[in-house]
Parts: sequence; structure tokens; C-alpha cells
Amino acid sequence: MERPSATADLLARQQRRGFWLRTLHQWHWISSAVCLVAMLLFAATGITLNHAAKIEAEPTTLNRTVPMPPSLLKALGAREEGSAPLPRAVADWLNGVLPVAIGAQPAEWSAEEVYLALPRPGGDAWLSIDRATGEVEYERTDRGWIAYLNDLHKGRNTGAAWRWFIDVFALACLVFCVTGLCLLQMHARQRRATWPVVGLGLLLPLLLALIFIH
Repeated sequence: MERPSATADLLARQQRRGFWLRTLHQWHWISSAVCLVAMLLFAATGITLNHAAKIEAEPTTLNRTVPMPPSLLKALGAREEGSAPLPRAVADWLNGVLPVAIGAQPAEWSAEEVYLALPRPGGDAWLSIDRATGEVEYERTDRGWIAYLNDLHKGRNTGAAWRWFIDVFALACLVFCVTGLCLLQMHARQRRATWPVVGLGLLLPLLLALIFIH
């Protein structure tokens, strides 16, 4: 007959196991729900990035030339070289006449022109202001939505908010994977193939890297 102390120890172990199972399942499903859509996006763009040379896109280019009012041209001031943002009045006028969103990003100043690079996901853009004539030349190149999604994957020219999102998404993925690993460990006795399959997931990319990547 089993002693009361042994029965109590068994019951305590079962209760601890049940607590950890419930906690891990909860964290596992919450983290999977948080990162599900982004994980699908990053998995799909992983394929498109891996075959970027085979996925051809026809870039479209927009060119615009507009004259700047003399009063705004004078607002540029006497700066002749260096890097500094455009004056607020000039930036507001450009935002109104061109399809741009100019903030406080620095422009490159010289005696002849002011050049502002406007990189963006899936394309590129720039504008220059001729300081003698006030002519503003603007060019925007769009490489398509696949290039846009690829740049989101890489965090290229996406700004601080998207970089923060990638960090939060990566943290959610870590929680998802670690809680999954803990659940595998807790169920491994009932599923003998658990560790061989986990080992295969580690060994396969390691062998590919050692043998085929030079």
C-alpha cells in the first residue's frame, strides 16, 4: 500500500506539471497569435528574397519639375555646404506640390543646389533644388509590391516604428519557440520521435552549411 507521504508527493508533482503545462500552453498560443500574420509575411518574403533574381519587376519612374516661388527660394538662406534639414516653410510647400512627405531628414547643401534623398521601401526617390533658378526636380522609382514586401522583410528604409515592430515580432517568435521547446520536453516521454526530429532540425541546416556553403 502506498504511503500517504508518497501519495502527497505524487499529487504535488502532478499539480506542478499541470500548472506548467497550462502556463506554457497559454504563452505558446498567445505568442503564436501575436506573430502569426507577420510570420506568414516573413516566410513568404523569405522565398521571394531567395529567388529575387528570377522574379522580374518592371520599375516605374515618375519625374516632376516645378518652379519654387522666389520668397521660398530666399528662405533657403545663405548656407552653402553641409548637411541640414530644409526650412519648415520650404518642406511644407514641397509636401503640397509633390507626392512626398518631407520631415526633418537632412539634405545635402552646396552653393549650386540642395539635394534631398528620399529612400523608401520598394523604390527610391530624390529631389534637388537649383539655388540659382529655383527649379525643383523630383524623381520617384517604384519597383512593385514584391520589392516593397522584401524591403519590409529587411527593414530597409522603413523608419523607426517598423524597426520597433520587427523587434517585438522577433521577441514574440522567441517566446513561441522556447515555450514550444518546453512543451516538447514535457511530452517527450509519450512521443519518442520528439528528440530525433528536433535533432534532425538542428543537424540538417548544419550539414548543409558545412558541406555546400563555402
